Amino acid sequence: MTSIDPVSPVRQPGHVLAILGLLMGFASISTDLYLPAMPDIRTSLGTTSGMVELTVSGYLVGFSLGQLAWGPISDRLGRRLPISVGLTLFILGSAGCALAESINVMLGCRIVQAAGACASVVLSRAMVRDLYRGDRAARMMSTLITVMAVAPLTGPLVGGQILRLANWRGIFWALVVIGLAALLAVWTLPETLPPGRRVRGSFLQVLSGYGALLLDLRLMGTAGAGALIYGGSFAYVAGSPFVYISYYHVGPQFYGFLFGAGIIGMMCANLLNGRLVTRYGARQMLRCGSCLAALSGGLLALDAWTGWWSIWGVFIPVFFFVSSSGFIFANSITLATEDFPRSAGTVAGLVGALQYGCGMLAAALVGACADGTPWPMGWVIALAATGSLFCAYLHRGSHQRMPR
Repeated sequence: MTSIDPVSPVRQPGHVLAILGLLMGFASISTDLYLPAMPDIRTSLGTTSGMVELTVSGYLVGFSLGQLAWGPISDRLGRRLPISVGLTLFILGSAGCALAESINVMLGCRIVQAAGACASVVLSRAMVRDLYRGDRAARMMSTLITVMAVAPLTGPLVGGQILRLANWRGIFWALVVIGLAALLAVWTLPETLPPGRRVRGSFLQVLSGYGALLLDLRLMGTAGAGALIYGGSFAYVAGSPFVYISYYHVGPQFYGFLFGAGIIGMMCANLLNGRLVTRYGARQMLRCGSCLAALSGGLLALDAWTGWWSIWGVFIPVFFFVSSSGFIFANSITLATEDFPRSAGTVAGLVGALQYGCGMLAAALVGACADGTPWPMGWVIALAATGSLFCAYLHRGSHQRMPR
Protein backbone atom coordinates (compact mmCIF):
# COMPACT_ATOMS: atom_id res chain seq x y z
CA MET A 1 0.00 0.00 0.00
CA THR A 2 1.43 3.35 -0.98
CA SER A 3 1.49 6.19 1.49
CA ILE A 4 2.68 9.77 1.53
CA ASP A 5 4.23 12.13 3.99
CA PRO A 6 1.19 13.83 5.57
CA VAL A 7 3.00 17.11 6.00
CA SER A 8 4.68 17.20 2.60
CA PRO A 9 4.41 20.61 0.96
CA VAL A 10 4.40 19.04 -2.51
CA ARG A 11 1.35 19.88 -4.58
CA GLN A 12 -0.99 16.93 -4.80
CA PRO A 13 -2.06 15.58 -8.21
CA GLY A 14 -5.29 17.01 -9.57
CA HIS A 15 -7.05 13.64 -9.50
CA VAL A 16 -6.51 13.42 -5.72
CA LEU A 17 -8.33 16.71 -5.16
CA ALA A 18 -11.05 15.75 -7.65
CA ILE A 19 -11.72 12.46 -5.84
CA LEU A 20 -11.76 14.19 -2.44
CA GLY A 21 -14.29 16.67 -3.84
CA LEU A 22 -16.46 13.77 -5.05
CA LEU A 23 -16.28 12.08 -1.64
CA MET A 24 -17.27 15.30 0.13
CA GLY A 25 -20.28 15.61 -2.15
CA PHE A 26 -21.84 12.28 -1.14
CA ALA A 27 -24.05 13.93 1.48
CA SER A 28 -25.79 16.02 -1.18
CA ILE A 29 -25.64 13.48 -4.00
CA SER A 30 -27.53 10.82 -2.06
CA THR A 31 -30.45 13.10 -1.21
CA ASP A 32 -30.72 15.88 -3.79
CA LEU A 33 -30.77 13.45 -6.71
CA TYR A 34 -34.03 11.79 -5.65
CA LEU A 35 -35.93 14.86 -4.42
CA PRO A 36 -37.89 15.22 -7.71
CA ALA A 37 -38.96 11.56 -7.41
CA MET A 38 -40.57 11.83 -3.97
CA PRO A 39 -44.16 12.15 -5.28
CA ASP A 40 -43.60 9.12 -7.53
CA ILE A 41 -42.19 7.13 -4.60
CA ARG A 42 -45.28 7.96 -2.54
CA THR A 43 -47.58 6.71 -5.30
CA SER A 44 -45.52 3.64 -6.19
CA LEU A 45 -45.14 2.42 -2.59
CA GLY A 46 -48.70 3.35 -1.61
CA THR A 47 -47.68 5.53 1.31
CA THR A 48 -48.04 9.11 2.52
CA SER A 49 -45.96 12.22 1.88
CA GLY A 50 -44.94 12.28 5.53
CA MET A 51 -43.50 8.76 5.34
CA VAL A 52 -41.55 9.62 2.20
CA GLU A 53 -40.20 12.73 3.94
CA LEU A 54 -38.97 10.43 6.73
CA THR A 55 -36.52 8.95 4.22
CA VAL A 56 -34.73 12.32 4.38
CA SER A 57 -34.75 12.73 8.17
CA GLY A 58 -33.87 9.05 8.70
CA TYR A 59 -30.92 9.53 6.37
CA LEU A 60 -29.75 12.54 8.41
CA VAL A 61 -29.90 10.52 11.64
CA GLY A 62 -27.78 7.73 10.17
CA PHE A 63 -25.41 10.23 8.60
CA SER A 64 -24.91 12.14 11.85
CA LEU A 65 -24.34 9.15 14.14
CA GLY A 66 -22.25 7.19 11.65
CA GLN A 67 -19.56 9.87 11.57
CA LEU A 68 -18.86 9.29 15.27
CA ALA A 69 -17.80 5.72 14.47
CA TRP A 70 -15.90 6.22 11.19
CA GLY A 71 -13.60 8.92 12.57
CA PRO A 72 -11.98 6.79 15.33
CA ILE A 73 -11.90 3.74 13.04
CA SER A 74 -9.87 5.67 10.45
CA ASP A 75 -7.45 7.02 13.07
CA ARG A 76 -6.66 3.39 13.94
CA LEU A 77 -6.82 1.68 10.52
CA GLY A 78 -6.00 4.45 8.04
CA ARG A 79 -8.30 6.26 5.61
CA ARG A 80 -8.70 4.15 2.46
CA LEU A 81 -10.04 0.93 3.97
CA PRO A 82 -12.81 2.58 6.06
CA ILE A 83 -13.85 4.72 3.06
CA SER A 84 -14.03 1.58 0.93
CA VAL A 85 -16.17 -0.22 3.51
CA GLY A 86 -18.39 2.84 3.78
CA LEU A 87 -18.83 3.04 0.01
CA THR A 88 -19.74 -0.67 -0.05
CA LEU A 89 -22.48 0.02 2.50
CA PHE A 90 -23.62 2.98 0.39
CA ILE A 91 -23.84 0.80 -2.70
CA LEU A 92 -25.80 -1.91 -0.84
CA GLY A 93 -28.15 0.67 0.68
CA SER A 94 -28.75 2.32 -2.70
CA ALA A 95 -29.49 -1.03 -4.33
CA GLY A 96 -31.86 -1.84 -1.46
CA CYS A 97 -33.73 1.43 -2.06
CA ALA A 98 -34.00 0.64 -5.77
CA LEU A 99 -35.48 -2.78 -5.01
CA ALA A 100 -37.69 -1.70 -2.09
CA GLU A 101 -41.35 -2.69 -2.27
CA SER A 102 -42.43 -0.91 0.91
CA ILE A 103 -41.61 2.40 2.54
CA ASN A 104 -40.35 0.67 5.70
CA VAL A 105 -37.77 -1.28 3.70
CA MET A 106 -36.75 1.90 1.97
CA LEU A 107 -36.35 3.70 5.31
CA GLY A 108 -34.03 0.97 6.56
CA CYS A 109 -31.99 1.03 3.35
CA ARG A 110 -31.68 4.81 3.54
CA ILE A 111 -30.13 4.50 7.01
CA VAL A 112 -27.64 1.92 5.67
CA GLN A 113 -26.95 4.22 2.73
CA ALA A 114 -26.32 7.15 5.11
CA ALA A 115 -24.06 5.14 7.42
CA GLY A 116 -21.89 4.34 4.41
CA ALA A 117 -21.98 7.75 2.72
CA CYS A 118 -20.88 9.60 5.85
CA ALA A 119 -17.56 7.71 5.84
CA SER A 120 -16.68 9.38 2.55
CA VAL A 121 -17.54 12.85 3.81
CA VAL A 122 -15.88 12.74 7.23
CA LEU A 123 -12.74 10.90 6.11
CA SER A 124 -12.16 13.10 3.06
CA ARG A 125 -12.01 16.01 5.53
CA ALA A 126 -9.49 14.07 7.62
CA MET A 127 -7.43 13.37 4.49
CA VAL A 128 -7.20 17.09 3.78
CA ARG A 129 -5.78 17.52 7.28
CA ASP A 130 -3.32 14.68 6.59
CA LEU A 131 -2.14 16.35 3.39
CA TYR A 132 -2.05 20.01 4.39
CA ARG A 133 -1.47 22.19 7.40
CA GLY A 134 -2.75 25.52 8.69
CA ASP A 135 -4.01 28.14 6.26
CA ARG A 136 -3.14 25.97 3.26
CA ALA A 137 -5.49 23.32 4.60
CA ALA A 138 -8.23 25.96 4.91
CA ARG A 139 -7.57 27.05 1.35
CA MET A 140 -7.85 23.52 0.00
CA MET A 141 -10.97 22.89 2.09
CA SER A 142 -12.56 26.01 0.57
CA THR A 143 -11.79 24.74 -2.92
CA LEU A 144 -13.26 21.31 -2.21
CA ILE A 145 -16.39 22.76 -0.57
CA THR A 146 -16.88 24.92 -3.67
CA VAL A 147 -16.79 21.79 -5.81
CA MET A 148 -19.11 20.02 -3.36
CA ALA A 149 -21.63 22.89 -3.58
CA VAL A 150 -22.28 22.01 -7.23
CA ALA A 151 -24.25 18.94 -6.08
CA PRO A 152 -27.22 20.84 -4.54
CA LEU A 153 -27.44 22.95 -7.70
CA THR A 154 -27.35 20.09 -10.18
CA GLY A 155 -28.77 17.17 -8.14
CA PRO A 156 -32.51 17.88 -8.61
CA LEU A 157 -31.92 18.76 -12.27
CA VAL A 158 -30.07 15.49 -12.96
CA GLY A 159 -32.66 13.54 -10.98
CA GLY A 160 -35.42 15.09 -13.08
CA GLN A 161 -33.66 14.06 -16.27
CA ILE A 162 -33.29 10.48 -15.04
CA LEU A 163 -37.03 10.44 -14.35
CA ARG A 164 -37.64 11.30 -18.00
CA LEU A 165 -35.75 8.15 -19.03
CA ALA A 166 -36.66 5.78 -16.20
CA ASN A 167 -38.79 5.58 -13.04
CA TRP A 168 -37.70 6.59 -9.54
CA ARG A 169 -35.84 3.31 -9.07
CA GLY A 170 -33.48 4.38 -11.85
CA ILE A 171 -32.23 7.21 -9.65
CA PHE A 172 -31.09 4.79 -6.96
CA TRP A 173 -29.46 2.54 -9.57
CA ALA A 174 -27.61 5.65 -10.74
CA LEU A 175 -26.40 6.09 -7.14
CA VAL A 176 -25.16 2.50 -7.21
CA VAL A 177 -23.11 3.32 -10.30
CA ILE A 178 -21.74 6.51 -8.68
CA GLY A 179 -20.80 4.50 -5.58
CA LEU A 180 -18.99 1.86 -7.66
CA ALA A 181 -17.08 4.56 -9.57
CA ALA A 182 -16.08 6.24 -6.30
CA LEU A 183 -14.99 2.89 -4.83
CA LEU A 184 -12.68 2.28 -7.78
CA ALA A 185 -11.36 5.84 -7.61
CA VAL A 186 -10.53 5.57 -3.91
CA TRP A 187 -7.96 2.86 -4.59
CA THR A 188 -6.06 5.24 -6.87
CA LEU A 189 -5.54 7.54 -3.87
CA PRO A 190 -2.46 7.32 -1.65
CA GLU A 191 -2.95 6.27 1.95
CA THR A 192 -2.62 9.60 3.77
CA LEU A 193 -2.23 8.15 7.28
CA PRO A 194 0.87 5.89 7.43
CA PRO A 195 0.96 3.15 10.09
CA GLY A 196 3.45 5.09 12.19
CA ARG A 197 0.98 7.94 12.71
CA ARG A 198 -2.05 5.82 13.61
CA VAL A 199 -3.63 5.72 17.03
CA ARG A 200 -2.88 2.67 19.15
CA GLY A 201 -5.17 0.94 21.61
CA SER A 202 -8.60 -0.63 21.44
CA PHE A 203 -11.52 0.88 19.59
CA LEU A 204 -13.24 1.61 22.92
CA GLN A 205 -10.17 3.52 24.09
CA VAL A 206 -10.22 5.53 20.89
CA LEU A 207 -13.92 6.29 21.34
CA SER A 208 -13.26 7.48 24.89
CA GLY A 209 -11.22 10.28 23.35
CA TYR A 210 -14.50 12.03 22.53
CA GLY A 211 -14.81 12.94 26.21
CA ALA A 212 -11.53 14.87 26.14
CA LEU A 213 -12.49 16.57 22.87
CA LEU A 214 -15.83 17.73 24.26
CA LEU A 215 -14.03 19.35 27.21
CA ASP A 216 -11.64 21.32 25.00
CA LEU A 217 -13.29 24.74 24.78
CA ARG A 218 -11.02 25.93 21.98
CA LEU A 219 -12.09 22.98 19.85
CA MET A 220 -15.74 23.40 20.81
CA GLY A 221 -15.56 27.06 19.88
CA THR A 222 -14.26 26.51 16.36
CA ALA A 223 -16.42 23.41 15.78
CA GLY A 224 -19.50 25.10 17.26
CA ALA A 225 -19.12 28.15 15.02
CA GLY A 226 -19.47 25.95 11.94
CA ALA A 227 -22.09 23.61 13.41
CA LEU A 228 -24.46 26.44 14.33
CA ILE A 229 -24.22 27.96 10.85
CA TYR A 230 -24.98 24.48 9.51
CA GLY A 231 -28.06 24.50 11.71
CA GLY A 232 -29.11 27.88 10.34
CA SER A 233 -28.66 26.56 6.80
CA PHE A 234 -30.94 23.61 7.55
CA ALA A 235 -33.50 26.03 8.98
CA TYR A 236 -33.39 27.83 5.64
CA VAL A 237 -33.76 24.57 3.69
CA ALA A 238 -36.74 23.53 5.84
CA GLY A 239 -38.48 26.89 5.90
CA SER A 240 -37.74 28.56 2.57
CA PRO A 241 -40.22 26.58 0.38
CA PHE A 242 -43.11 27.62 2.62
CA VAL A 243 -41.84 31.20 3.01
CA TYR A 244 -41.28 31.86 -0.68
CA ILE A 245 -43.94 29.68 -2.29
CA SER A 246 -46.78 29.63 0.27
CA TYR A 247 -46.34 33.03 1.95
CA TYR A 248 -44.99 35.19 -0.89
CA HIS A 249 -46.67 33.14 -3.66
CA VAL A 250 -43.67 32.83 -5.97
CA GLY A 251 -43.63 30.07 -8.58
CA PRO A 252 -41.53 26.91 -8.14
CA GLN A 253 -39.18 28.02 -10.94
CA PHE A 254 -38.55 31.40 -9.30
CA TYR A 255 -38.06 29.65 -5.98
CA GLY A 256 -35.33 27.58 -7.60
CA PHE A 257 -33.64 30.80 -8.69
CA LEU A 258 -33.85 32.30 -5.19
CA PHE A 259 -32.51 29.11 -3.59
CA GLY A 260 -29.73 28.69 -6.13
CA ALA A 261 -28.61 32.31 -5.71
CA GLY A 262 -27.63 31.60 -2.11
CA ILE A 263 -25.58 28.55 -3.12
CA ILE A 264 -23.80 30.58 -5.80
CA GLY A 265 -23.06 33.23 -3.16
CA MET A 266 -21.60 30.55 -0.90
CA MET A 267 -19.43 29.22 -3.74
CA CYS A 268 -18.10 32.72 -4.47
CA ALA A 269 -17.38 33.27 -0.78
CA ASN A 270 -15.49 29.96 -0.65
CA LEU A 271 -13.34 31.02 -3.60
CA LEU A 272 -12.69 34.39 -1.98
CA ASN A 273 -11.86 32.68 1.31
CA GLY A 274 -9.31 30.52 -0.50
CA ARG A 275 -7.53 33.66 -1.65
CA LEU A 276 -7.74 35.62 1.60
CA VAL A 277 -7.08 32.89 4.17
CA THR A 278 -3.35 32.68 3.43
CA ARG A 279 -3.11 36.43 4.03
CA TYR A 280 -5.32 36.91 7.09
CA GLY A 281 -5.43 33.42 8.60
CA ALA A 282 -8.23 30.91 9.11
CA ARG A 283 -9.25 32.20 12.55
CA GLN A 284 -9.65 35.79 11.40
CA MET A 285 -11.67 34.70 8.36
CA LEU A 286 -13.87 32.56 10.62
CA ARG A 287 -14.61 35.57 12.81
CA CYS A 288 -15.37 37.78 9.81
CA GLY A 289 -17.75 35.17 8.42
CA SER A 290 -19.50 34.81 11.79
CA CYS A 291 -19.90 38.59 12.05
CA LEU A 292 -21.49 38.68 8.60
CA ALA A 293 -23.78 35.79 9.52
CA ALA A 294 -24.86 37.45 12.78
CA LEU A 295 -25.59 40.78 11.07
CA SER A 296 -27.57 39.21 8.24
CA GLY A 297 -29.38 36.85 10.65
CA GLY A 298 -30.42 39.75 12.87
CA LEU A 299 -31.66 41.74 9.88
CA LEU A 300 -33.58 38.70 8.64
CA ALA A 301 -35.33 38.26 12.00
CA LEU A 302 -36.24 41.96 12.06
CA ASP A 303 -37.58 41.92 8.51
CA ALA A 304 -39.45 38.65 9.09
CA TRP A 305 -41.10 40.16 12.19
CA THR A 306 -42.02 43.53 10.67
CA GLY A 307 -42.62 42.54 7.04
CA TRP A 308 -40.37 45.36 5.77
CA TRP A 309 -39.39 45.20 2.10
CA SER A 310 -41.66 42.20 1.54
CA ILE A 311 -39.91 39.25 -0.14
CA TRP A 312 -36.67 41.18 -0.67
CA GLY A 313 -36.46 41.85 3.06
CA VAL A 314 -36.11 38.09 3.43
CA PHE A 315 -34.10 37.25 0.33
CA ILE A 316 -31.30 39.81 0.77
CA PRO A 317 -30.30 38.94 4.36
CA VAL A 318 -30.75 35.22 3.61
CA PHE A 319 -28.42 35.58 0.63
CA PHE A 320 -25.70 37.10 2.81
CA PHE A 321 -26.30 34.55 5.57
CA VAL A 322 -25.90 31.60 3.20
CA SER A 323 -22.92 33.28 1.54
CA SER A 324 -21.23 33.79 4.93
CA SER A 325 -20.93 30.02 5.30
CA GLY A 326 -18.24 30.19 2.63
CA PHE A 327 -16.03 31.96 5.17
CA ILE A 328 -17.02 29.66 8.04
CA PHE A 329 -17.26 25.96 7.11
CA ALA A 330 -13.77 25.43 5.69
CA ASN A 331 -12.04 27.47 8.39
CA SER A 332 -14.05 25.84 11.17
CA ILE A 333 -13.14 22.32 10.04
CA THR A 334 -9.49 23.26 9.52
CA LEU A 335 -9.08 24.95 12.89
CA ALA A 336 -10.88 22.11 14.69
CA THR A 337 -8.51 19.44 13.30
CA GLU A 338 -5.36 21.57 13.36
CA ASP A 339 -4.36 20.82 16.95
CA PHE A 340 -5.18 17.09 16.76
CA PRO A 341 -3.01 15.66 13.96
CA ARG A 342 -3.11 12.13 15.43
CA SER A 343 -6.88 12.21 15.92
CA ALA A 344 -7.95 14.07 12.79
CA GLY A 345 -10.53 11.39 11.89
CA THR A 346 -12.09 11.44 15.36
CA VAL A 347 -12.25 15.24 15.37
CA ALA A 348 -13.71 15.30 11.84
CA GLY A 349 -16.35 12.77 12.95
CA LEU A 350 -17.26 14.88 15.97
CA VAL A 351 -17.46 18.05 13.87
CA GLY A 352 -19.70 16.31 11.33
CA ALA A 353 -21.99 14.91 14.02
CA LEU A 354 -22.32 18.35 15.60
CA GLN A 355 -23.14 19.88 12.23
CA TYR A 356 -25.88 17.42 11.36
CA GLY A 357 -27.18 17.41 14.95
CA CYS A 358 -27.57 21.19 14.82
CA GLY A 359 -29.14 20.86 11.38
CA MET A 360 -31.77 18.39 12.54
CA LEU A 361 -32.56 20.47 15.64
CA ALA A 362 -32.90 23.71 13.66
CA ALA A 363 -35.13 22.12 11.02
CA ALA A 364 -37.30 20.61 13.79
CA LEU A 365 -37.62 24.02 15.49
CA VAL A 366 -38.75 25.65 12.25
CA GLY A 367 -41.33 22.91 11.73
CA ALA A 368 -42.58 22.97 15.33
CA CYS A 369 -42.97 26.77 15.37
CA ALA A 370 -44.39 27.10 11.86
CA ASP A 371 -47.18 29.68 11.78
CA GLY A 372 -47.42 30.41 8.05
CA THR A 373 -45.06 33.41 8.24
CA PRO A 374 -41.30 33.88 7.73
CA TRP A 375 -40.82 34.54 11.47
CA PRO A 376 -39.92 30.99 12.65
CA MET A 377 -37.25 30.62 9.97
CA GLY A 378 -35.98 34.13 10.72
CA TRP A 379 -35.54 33.75 14.46
CA VAL A 380 -33.96 30.28 14.23
CA ILE A 381 -31.40 31.55 11.70
CA ALA A 382 -30.72 34.65 13.83
CA LEU A 383 -30.23 32.51 16.95
CA ALA A 384 -27.87 30.15 15.15
CA ALA A 385 -25.84 33.02 13.67
CA THR A 386 -25.52 34.77 17.04
CA GLY A 387 -24.37 31.53 18.63
CA SER A 388 -21.81 31.08 15.85
CA LEU A 389 -20.38 34.53 16.54
CA PHE A 390 -20.09 33.71 20.25
CA CYS A 391 -18.32 30.42 19.50
CA ALA A 392 -15.90 32.09 17.08
CA TYR A 393 -14.58 34.16 19.98
CA LEU A 394 -15.01 31.49 22.68
CA HIS A 395 -11.35 30.46 22.71
CA ARG A 396 -10.36 33.96 23.86
CA GLY A 397 -12.06 33.31 27.16
CA SER A 398 -10.51 29.88 27.63
CA HIS A 399 -7.38 28.37 26.20
CA GLN A 400 -7.74 24.96 27.80
CA ARG A 401 -5.44 22.42 26.16
CA MET A 402 -6.18 18.74 26.24
CA PRO A 403 -3.71 15.89 25.62
CA ARG A 404 -3.12 15.22 21.92
